[in-house]
Amino acid sequence: MADDLFASSRSATPESYDASAIEVLEGLEPVRRRPGMYIGGTDERALHHLAAEVLDNAMDEAVAGHANRIEVTLSAGNKLTITDNGRGIPIDEHPRYPGKSALEVILTTLHSGGKFSDKAYQTSGGLHGVGISVVNALSIETVIEVARNKELFQQRFSKGHPLAPLEKIGAAPNRRGTSVAFTPDHEIFGELKFKPQRLYRLARSKAYLFAGVEIRWKCDPSVITDDTPAEAVFQFPGGLSDHLKEQVGTRECATSDFFAGRHDFPDNQGSAEWAVAWPLYSDGSYSYYCNTIPTPDGGTHEQGLRAALVKGVRGFADLVGNKRAKDIAPEDVMVGSELMLSVFIRDPQFQSQTKDRLTSPDAARLVEAAVRDHFDHFLSHNMDRGKALLGYVLDRMDERLRRKAERDVKRKTATSGRKLRLPGKLTDCASDSPEGTELFIVEGDSAGGSAKQARDRKTQAVLPIRGKILNVASANTAKILANQEIADLTLAMGCGTRDKCDASALRYERIVIMTDADVDGAHIATLLMTFFFQEMPDVVRKGHLYLAQPPLYRLTAGAKSLYAKDDEDRARIENGPFKGKKVEVARFKGLGEMNPQQLRETTMDKATRTMIRVTLPQEYEDRAAVRDLVDRLMGKEAAHRFAFIQENAARIDEEEIDA
Repeated sequence: MADDLFASSRSATPESYDASAIEVLEGLEPVRRRPGMYIGGTDERALHHLAAEVLDNAMDEAVAGHANRIEVTLSAGNKLTITDNGRGIPIDEHPRYPGKSALEVILTTLHSGGKFSDKAYQTSGGLHGVGISVVNALSIETVIEVARNKELFQQRFSKGHPLAPLEKIGAAPNRRGTSVAFTPDHEIFGELKFKPQRLYRLARSKAYLFAGVEIRWKCDPSVITDDTPAEAVFQFPGGLSDHLKEQVGTRECATSDFFAGRHDFPDNQGSAEWAVAWPLYSDGSYSYYCNTIPTPDGGTHEQGLRAALVKGVRGFADLVGNKRAKDIAPEDVMVGSELMLSVFIRDPQFQSQTKDRLTSPDAARLVEAAVRDHFDHFLSHNMDRGKALLGYVLDRMDERLRRKAERDVKRKTATSGRKLRLPGKLTDCASDSPEGTELFIVEGDSAGGSAKQARDRKTQAVLPIRGKILNVASANTAKILANQEIADLTLAMGCGTRDKCDASALRYERIVIMTDADVDGAHIATLLMTFFFQEMPDVVRKGHLYLAQPPLYRLTAGAKSLYAKDDEDRARIENGPFKGKKVEVARFKGLGEMNPQQLRETTMDKATRTMIRVTLPQEYEDRAAVRDLVDRLMGKEAAHRFAFIQENAARIDEEEIDA
């Protein structure tokens, strides 16, 4: 049976594109051809997603009440074995596939499994019937053992294909359940190996999510490179509450008691469990799960919890007569909290096969209704506790509103009070707040014109400068003050210079130096960094200064184009994605040669660009070592630069010089 279709012209010319050019991929071949469609890529995260898929199946058996013990064993040779004492995968002949067992069908056929309806599982993490078959397809070896009816069965697979039929091994009077042992295929994942610490944390987190399961961890000591235990047993009767206590530790919180609980949804629609703490000094962390599957991007269950917490705090404020609560925003309650939420629902919907975000519409309503009553009781049952949390939230609200007011005042001052004094070539952004805004400093009007067309007008501003600006490290104060380019930069920043520099007054959140990807561009960038280092050190210290990474080449092979930032990147592409293909190479002499669309997608679009943040080394606090180096390289005395080159020339490889 054909499971997927892929159309490809291969090397055929458009004129010869006919039925012979259409490939039909059968069985699990689509998975091996396009693993990213099923596990999100072939990187370390995707590799460990295989482990999660198998462990999720075992957890589904436990949540359904058929298993209470799971074993996770990592052996030498990158072999992972996950065993449960559940019902075991069915081994009888499948009615639609005569001569094949249900086990073989499940392991070799996409979209096969027992979780499409609620006949076998009320709630489950597996939904599409692709999990275990994808693991099988991407493994060099898979061995399945099933103990059912006091008998043990086994079948072996490689790259998704059975090596032999299902065979009966013998009697198993004291054993039940399924064992899945697999070794990921190096043709897919290269030299990547399972990380013991990552698997250990995965196993432990699953045990927190379902109090009725015991998870046993074992790892061959030869593959452990850190402090991960070789053996451990996880079982947490308190569920998420136990997890939160461990995570918060001894930190002081706004309330001495955590807000934790569990609630069943009406009409057997599932359940929710949560645990929330508000440490006084914390950046916070959030962990969301659906049917034991981590959903790091949150989703509708997160929205329900957020709504319950915000409405609960506002309701309590009304109860005690506090009129200020109307200004409470979700971030005042959520940001800085240690929060965990786990839901079990029927037929959940996720944003993708990797299930990073829950999209089930009913989840928000169910979670909000479940949590709200408990939270109202948590706040009002102990008025001192409720008032303590309300005070904590109001303090955060006041701080947020104060920062917003300061930003608005500074922004208005810069855009209205100083409007006539802003640099004439500055094309400002429309936003009234520095938050999320960026100023791109570019060289020349040509590059400035492309950047203005490529930018996001709401948040991105552009300031062209003429050629190489003054080297402030070798100039006296009078010369610096008289320089027009320096004056334009200083006015555009709005935060003062030298000892009067205040990064909190900066008119933009990010300052991006965007110069050509050549030697002259690098020199201009160096001069600009020297300017910020000497004249606006607080801007650099607070992490506001960045270097854009425009490409030097555009490489085209057929209909596909890729960009290379330098010669090394070009070689990587030519020897990688475009290996063996005829490649057309276009070299950008400058940013002005790039059309706005190219500049946007390679250098300015937040979704596709890469940037380097410029930071100050630790030695900057005493300034001596760094200032000495800057003076030697950028100062007035050319002899110092010559001496530096002589001292360090021996460290450079001949190959680097040739390159």
